[in-house]
Amino acid sequence: MVVNNKVETLAFDLEAGHGPGAKAPPPADSGARQQQQRQAPAGMVQVELHKVSAPERRTTARALGQRLAEIFFPDDPLHQFKNQSLARKLVLALQYFFPIFHWGSNYSLRLLRSDAVAGLTIASLAIPQGISYAKLANLPPIIGLYSSFVPPLIYALLGSSRDLAVGPVSIASLVMGSMLREAVAPEQQPILYLQLAFTATFFAGVFQASLGFLRLGFIVDFLSKATLTGFMGGAAVIVSLQQLKGLLGIVHFTTHMGFVDVMASVVRRHSEWQWQTIVMGVAFLAILLGTRQIVSYPPPMLCLRLANST
Repeated sequence: MVVNNKVETLAFDLEAGHGPGAKAPPPADSGARQQQQRQAPAGMVQVELHKVSAPERRTTARALGQRLAEIFFPDDPLHQFKNQSLARKLVLALQYFFPIFHWGSNYSLRLLRSDAVAGLTIASLAIPQGISYAKLANLPPIIGLYSSFVPPLIYALLGSSRDLAVGPVSIASLVMGSMLREAVAPEQQPILYLQLAFTATFFAGVFQASLGFLRLGFIVDFLSKATLTGFMGGAAVIVSLQQLKGLLGIVHFTTHMGFVDVMASVVRRHSEWQWQTIVMGVAFLAILLGTRQIVSYPPPMLCLRLANST
């Protein structure tokens, strides 16, 4: 119990059965409190009560606003703008929306040389990959080339992660091509097909930009590992089935993505199989798998493995 913001000592006689309402008069000073504690019988327990302030009264609107701020802005991005001059706020705003102004001052020639090597390495992979993604979406190859280097150039100015790969992906290209083909045939109306593809990608970009602006990245935390694993596995199976068209040399292939539909189309179109295409595809597939196994071993272990195999 508290009187005049001072801690008051209460003594409860457990053997006598006194209730918790029994209280002792407050000691005059610390010496009196210590003397009272020494004189307390063995069956009595000393309890100290501390004052706890009542929580601040909040309106419903204020509580809702604070809750939303904790969800959407957990890192409080506007905290750095507080108590800053107008010029400093302008600089911080440029660094916030254009991270290149933040790390550009620390950029050196050594980093430029490393980035040049990394850029050439990625370009050797991104160029054929972009062309193949464009073919999956039934688009001209030049569209795939544009999608390979334009997004990274923009992300270099606006992005904040150096480990993120920006550009089209196989499953998105395949799904968009399958959906648009159901509405318009790219062979009969190529201009209309391009317009629909550009419209679909535009609204997809607007949707993604809205998610980033509203800081809704936490939604990914609600996706379970099983869901993500199933999505990646299903995407791999769908993309692999669509490659049977080029591997077997089939001209008239199904537009559906289901396993049964694809395999039925492969069996029905067995007359269109070309053994030259099959031999070349299997040879390149064997080369890719073989080089992957070779690279996974360091040179000493590779020599030892070859010696054991012979």
